[in-house]
Amino acid sequence: MIKILIVDDEKPICDLIDLNLSAAGYECTSVQDGMKAIELIDKEKDEFDLILLDIMLPGADGYDVMDYIRPLGIPVIFITAKHEVKDRVKGLKLGADDYLVKPFEIVELIARVEAVLRRYNKTEKLLRAGDVVIDVEARRVTKAGKPIVLTNKEFRLLRLFVENKNVALFREKLYEKVWEEEYFGDSRTLDLHVQRLRRKLGWEQNLVAVYKVGYRLEVTE
Repeated sequence: MIKILIVDDEKPICDLIDLNLSAAGYECTSVQDGMKAIELIDKEKDEFDLILLDIMLPGADGYDVMDYIRPLGIPVIFITAKHEVKDRVKGLKLGADDYLVKPFEIVELIARVEAVLRRYNKTEKLLRAGDVVIDVEARRVTKAGKPIVLTNKEFRLLRLFVENKNVALFREKLYEKVWEEEYFGDSRTLDLHVQRLRRKLGWEQNLVAVYKVGYRLEVTE
């Protein structure tokens, strides 16, 4: 799982970022002091894939922390209330990969995080549908950041639905892809698995039956 360090002196901001990034499938750690951040990075330098860094910090400011991080090659996004062009230029010249000014929308932060991780080829195979996140490689599913335990068949069925959001999928295709055997018209097994997915994910209104076809996952991204 991608690990992100959040360094900001305001704990509510750390908690808000942590909550939303965790829901998006990332593992987060946060500190509120520049020196503590340096100590943690020194101790676990190989653990973090990205650092979100405020500038105005106690102990050591963000620029000092950036000086320490730069030789390690860990990507950094500055997140700060310092909005003047000279501040942005200084941050980027120090080696930051992006610069986001407070206040910001969480959706923009997540988009920037994903963009920087892609640039460093640190992205994992993650699939998303609403607040449900599938880590394909780890075979891990979370909903709003909380783990969901699925059987192997349920996991494969869920992946098919999420990869084909808002598309009606034929029963034959679903059965043959998940069970890897020919479909002979008995849908009871498939229906039971769909019912369990609905219940486990709270998708009673999202995973809908399509008359004479099969099922469709209806989500608004």
